[in-house]
Formats: sequence, C-alpha cells, structure tokens
Amino acid sequence: MTTNMEFKITNRAKTVTLALIVVGLLFTAIGIFTGMSDHHFATRLLANGLINSFFFFALGLGALFFLALQYATETGWYASVKRVIEAVAGFLPYGMMLMLVTLLTITFMHGAHIYSWMDPAMYTKGSHHYDAIIAGKRPFLNEIFFWIRTLVYMAIYYIFWMGFRKRSLLEDSIGGTELHFKNYKKAATFLVCFAVFSSTSSWDWLMSIDVHWFSTLFGWYTFAGMWCSTMVVLVLTTLYLKKLGYLPNVNDSHIHDLGKWTFATSFLWSYLWFSQFMLIWYANIGEEVAYYIMRIENFKILYFSMFLINFAFPMLILMSRDAKRNAGILTLVGLIILTGHWLDVYIMVSAGTLGAQAQFGFLELGMVLAVLGFFVRMILVNLTKAPLTPANHPFLDESVHHEI
Repeated sequence: MTTNMEFKITNRAKTVTLALIVVGLLFTAIGIFTGMSDHHFATRLLANGLINSFFFFALGLGALFFLALQYATETGWYASVKRVIEAVAGFLPYGMMLMLVTLLTITFMHGAHIYSWMDPAMYTKGSHHYDAIIAGKRPFLNEIFFWIRTLVYMAIYYIFWMGFRKRSLLEDSIGGTELHFKNYKKAATFLVCFAVFSSTSSWDWLMSIDVHWFSTLFGWYTFAGMWCSTMVVLVLTTLYLKKLGYLPNVNDSHIHDLGKWTFATSFLWSYLWFSQFMLIWYANIGEEVAYYIMRIENFKILYFSMFLINFAFPMLILMSRDAKRNAGILTLVGLIILTGHWLDVYIMVSAGTLGAQAQFGFLELGMVLAVLGFFVRMILVNLTKAPLTPANHPFLDESVHHEI
C-alpha cells in the first residue's frame, strides 16, 4: 500500500537555505566592493553570473530530460521518485530567468568581453579590432539570431515542462492510461528537440566564448556534464527525503538505480572529456590546441584535478553494488562530483573570458552560495506542491515492488 505523504519544509532547511543566500549575498557584496577598481571587474562579474545561471539552469533542464526519458522508454521503477524528478525540473523557470537576465546584460554591454563576437568593431573593416574569422561567422553569430535561438530554446523547454507537470497532477485525480500515453508521445517529441537544442544552445552560450575555436563533441560533452550533475541532485534529494521519513516506497533498489545512473553518466562525461582532449591534442592544429593551451597554462592543477574528481572517485568508490546503496557514500561522492562539474563550467567560462586574470575570491564563492541556496530552497518548495507519491501512475505498483 502506498502512502500519499505531503512534504513540509523543516525549520532547519529554511534556516540553512536562507543562510546560504544571505552569506552568499554578503560575500558577493564584499567581492564587488573590493574588486570594483579592477579593469576586468565587469567581465568577471558577468562571467560568474553566466557560470552559475547556466550550471543551475542545466540542473533543471537535466531533470526535465530525465523525466522525458522515463516517459519515452515507459520505465517502471522511477514512479516512486517521479515527484523528486519533477521538483528538480521545477527549477527550470527560475533558471531561465537567471539565464535571460545574464544574457540580456551581456548583450546590452556588447558582449562585455565574454562574447567578443557581439562587439560591432569586430565586423568593421579598417578597425583595429576587425577579425576576419569572426566576420565570417556573422550569419550565425549575430545578436538577433542569437536571441531568436535562445528564446526558442526557452519557450520549447517551458512548454514541455508545463505540459508534463499539468498532466502529472491531473493523473492523480483521474487515473487511467490516456494521460500516460500522451506523455509518452510528448516525451518522444521533446527528446528529438532536446537532441538538437542541447548541442546548439551549448554552442551559443558556452562555445562561442572562444569564438575562434569549435569542437564537434562540445555539445555532447556539455550535455554529459549536465546529466551527471542532475543525477547527483536527484540522488541527494531522494536520500534527504528518506532520512526525514518520506518516500516509504523507495527501497535500496531505487537508490541503487539512481547510483547506477550517476556512475554511468560520470563515465560518459569522462569518455567525452578525454575524446575531445585527445583528438585535438594529437592533431596538434594551432587554432584547435589554443583552447587547451589557455586552460592548461592558467588552470593546470585545477583542470586535471577536475577530471580526476569526476572520473576517479565514481569509478573507484561507486564500482561495487553495496556502495551504490549506501547513503553516506553516495552523499559524499555526489557532493564531490557536483563540485567537480561546477568547476568544469567555471573553467569553460573563465578561461575564455578572463584567461590568466581569472581568480577565485569572495565574488565567486558568494555568487555560487547565493544561487545554491536559492536552488535548494526552490526544490524544497516544489516538493510541497504535490503528494510525494504520484497516485494512479500506471507503473506505480511495479515501482513499489521494484527489486534488483
């Protein structure tokens, strides 16, 4: 028998998330006050805005993708953790808001040395800033087309998210299989859109920072990092709810499955990281290796440590079956992996915008803490909006009796 429990945010959770936001804003204010005299400060501020808005937006988007994947494959086991996935995906509208504000500010500042292709001087022949390579990419990389693409991405994601959420809540009251099969069809359509948009959006928002460089693997690489980070958030949220006594239908097998997804996506990210690096480094073409030279020269220890964190820890610790069922191990490894993937985005953006002038101080720490606190608080709020066990889901009984 299932239990339709309503989640309530604990006072401790309210205090912790509020503390993260307040401390984050305080550190950010200190960073702004102490760094305003720096010639690169505006770029540094907006670069950090892009890092955090993209990273946390990607977590919401990753959850939406994972939800659609379960619908499209008609998976049974996930029904007991469906509301957890929906709660994380529910951050998507807030993540969109953060992304749009950041991108709009950068656009008004003509790129702010983040997107150099937004500077009109780059296309003006005779100007000492003129760049023939950037000028050749203007049909694709121009502000109008950039914003058309960005708004299309956001609209498609939002429409599909609202549809899945509406039908999920409606299913609780009317049951049957009609809504399930509608979700199945919609999910298949979403995955087709996502297969394209997940790559093109990463080209627009991240790869175009290093406008002279491109990689055919970049979209997949960014997607793998997003997926792995999302699985970590789903694991941590599920374990937190179990600790509080919620999700009685979630057993060790469900935790094991979430752990396997974390393990698998970590390997996928590592494979793509190495493939992109190895192919470009081995070919040794000047305009391609410049991307890695910048990162190795200025972020050498951090860059390779990030790979070890995101590859070695999951491989060595999550290899065994028991480890993927142990809440303590999963929590520790998950937090390490999540930090590693945030560092991945940090390096992607900072190396291309600030290069050797990149630093990590109060500003960087403050902004990530503030957005992290907001992110966690919104997930908890989303969990209060519907029963944690989805009633009338056609695969709920299969999920309740899930054993591996």
